[in-house]
Amino acid sequence: MLEMASAVTPETTQQAVGYPTLFVLVILGALVPVVPTGALVSTAAVVAFHQTAWFSLLLVFGVGALAAFLGDVALYWLGQRGVRSKNGSRWLAALRGRAAPDHLEQARRKLNDHGVVVLVLSRLVPAGRIPVMLACLLGRMPLRTFVRGDIPACLAWAGAYGLIGILGGSLFDEPWKGVVVAVALTLLISGAPAGWRRVRRGRMAEGGSGG
Repeated sequence: MLEMASAVTPETTQQAVGYPTLFVLVILGALVPVVPTGALVSTAAVVAFHQTAWFSLLLVFGVGALAAFLGDVALYWLGQRGVRSKNGSRWLAALRGRAAPDHLEQARRKLNDHGVVVLVLSRLVPAGRIPVMLACLLGRMPLRTFVRGDIPACLAWAGAYGLIGILGGSLFDEPWKGVVVAVALTLLISGAPAGWRRVRRGRMAEGGSGG
């Protein structure tokens, strides 16, 4: 008993709680796109970077990628049910509500030109996942085809945000400082497209009023 108790360190306790929590939150974030899943993976990567076990980072990468994949597949399957139904579904309606018409049209064109390769980019581009997924649904892409494209997409996504966490963790000795940097970088990247669109609208409005 004493040997078992000595083996339970704060680090192992943190891992036992942290990885399942990361898994659940990333799946929820994939299903309900309001949870900043990229920030979750980056934060977990910062903590893993400061742990002594080298495979902690691999676990963060694996758990994040698997959870994102399962969440994507579940959301796509639910969306397919809405496409096939005459009355649609609340999941399909939610996807439509979160995809601007111009983004959806752009995603359709890219899918027609490049196929499932666009799925990989959609996971890396902020706010790109939902329009591309909706375009796949409306284009009646089979679930099997979507899965083939989503596997490398989720692997690339987990790797990218994991690297952001490693960068933040390498800058400071205290993990919490690395977490702040990683979250700030993630939110900055996520908010950049929306900020750019607001700037463009403002410039267009100024140009229209000036003309």
